[in-house]
Amino acid sequence: MRDHYTRTAIALHWLIAVLLLGQFAFGLTLEDIPRGTPERAIYVNLHKSSGIVIGLLIVLRIAWRLRHRPPPLPASMRPWQRYAARLSHIALYLCMLALPLSGYLASNFSKYGVKFFNLVHMPPWGPEDKTLYAFFNGTHHVAALLLALFVGLHVLAVAKHMLIDRDGLLWRMWPRRAERGIHPHPDLPLEPR
Repeated sequence: MRDHYTRTAIALHWLIAVLLLGQFAFGLTLEDIPRGTPERAIYVNLHKSSGIVIGLLIVLRIAWRLRHRPPPLPASMRPWQRYAARLSHIALYLCMLALPLSGYLASNFSKYGVKFFNLVHMPPWGPEDKTLYAFFNGTHHVAALLLALFVGLHVLAVAKHMLIDRDGLLWRMWPRRAERGIHPHPDLPLEPR
């Protein structure tokens, strides 16, 4: 049984993490650009376009995860911790899917659609509907807040495992260790999932 994630899973994990962090910052910056200006349209379309790309990477990550079992959790983890880890990962994946999907759907119930990286116009396939736009746009904002919350919990859990439990949990997703196939704590038993 592997004691670390595959190279593909590790690459997708860290790439998506960095892109989502950038997308969060980008989304917050959009609030400072005045509505109705040409500059706002350019930046909004860049945000939409990068969101589509990130969404496709998330789908790829989920597909990879469904076909490749994760490494086992440390046997020292209590049953409630393993249960909480599974639930929080499901919540992370649901939020990561809801965020780009709701943004894309909102765009298709506005008159603008998406101008992919400001080069290729993708006209909306839905009618201009302010109610549906508001619903999906609101869902987009709620999904962003929930994702930020779950990412924060994820980081805190990793910090707990590294600083308090010292069970080497982070090394399962760390590229350098994964490439060498080193288990950082061979004396700690692993429990299969």
